[in-house]
Amino acid sequence: MRTSIEVADIFRAAGPNYRNAHTGHLSLSQLKVMSAVEHCRTAALGGHVEACEDCGQWRIAYNSCRNRHCPKCQGAAARTWLAEREADLLPVGYFHVVFTLPAEVAAIAFYNKVLVYDLLFKAASETMLTIAADRKYLGARIGITAVLHTWGSAMTHHPHVHMIVPGGGITPDGSRWISSRPAFLLPVRVLGKLFRRLFLARLVALHDAGRLGFFGALAHLADRQAFGRYLLPVRRKRWIVYAKPPFAGPEAVLAYLSRYTHRVAISNSRLIAFDETDVTFHYKDYRRDGCDRQQVMTLAVDEFIRRFLLHVLPRGFHRIRHYGLLAGGSRKMSIARARELLNAAPPPPDEADDEPTDIRPPCPCCGGRMVVIEVLKRWRQPRGPPDQAKTNWESAS
Repeated sequence: MRTSIEVADIFRAAGPNYRNAHTGHLSLSQLKVMSAVEHCRTAALGGHVEACEDCGQWRIAYNSCRNRHCPKCQGAAARTWLAEREADLLPVGYFHVVFTLPAEVAAIAFYNKVLVYDLLFKAASETMLTIAADRKYLGARIGITAVLHTWGSAMTHHPHVHMIVPGGGITPDGSRWISSRPAFLLPVRVLGKLFRRLFLARLVALHDAGRLGFFGALAHLADRQAFGRYLLPVRRKRWIVYAKPPFAGPEAVLAYLSRYTHRVAISNSRLIAFDETDVTFHYKDYRRDGCDRQQVMTLAVDEFIRRFLLHVLPRGFHRIRHYGLLAGGSRKMSIARARELLNAAPPPPDEADDEPTDIRPPCPCCGGRMVVIEVLKRWRQPRGPPDQAKTNWESAS
């Protein structure tokens, strides 16, 4: 069911004025996201007319934009991705680990998204794999699914990586599966120290190579000494790595992944009101506990759009990555070996259907099968009113 307010409604109403007011300050990627969200599931993208085989009920289905930043399009993408990942689940507990960049480093990341976000992935994954391989802690090669989020609940810039990690791993010689403790994977303080060291060393290397850009209030950081002074308090503070208790079984892991892997800056369900000048939405204040954590925020529409566009990722940037046992080329072999060591039955083979699964919703009137009777090109409306289209369909059948 369609929510009363959608991000698309806000973009359609205020997007043109926002683009005019910020001409020359919006990237091509941001402009493309705005256009995609505005036109998603409208006549602008084309579509088709469906009719029920049983009762002739008629409806229009417009195409989606399939943009990864569009709140409407992520549900289907998440379901497809989860179906592919389900075979990778092992019969062990899974942990949720979060690596977060300090605010000072997040400010640098804002102007260097590709380099710093990529460094965040690499430093966090190397930290996990290194500490897990140490016999002092686990002594095994683990698997990691990592997802980048760049936002906080209020859509501010807050880059962090969520990781889903099986509770154990395979020994270096491949002979045994080593399980972690039931409620403990790796020490977070040790993880935080290594993460800080790896990240800052490589960030300084990027600066020395002249690959970082600095603008506005950070322009002075182009000087090496100023950059070193800026990072001095960052080197001294504790970098937070957060580890949640393990999930209650594989089904809970999938439910979590479905919420996090394809999430965008804000979902339509969090929107409360829009009056052409202001947008009101729900958010979580993590400084509070209990019922007080759920709060309501109102932003000027231009500020709402600005915050949404903060989280447009560079073209081609992968925000879901796999490491260790789950890394691309060796994933199937590693998962098969892990199942063998755990004495777990392999997942049942996929049964290939003779016909592709019909993903169209059934007829809202009688539950019958809907079939396409007319294809609509971009910017085209149906050739006739519903009654005429229904008559044409019934006479043809």
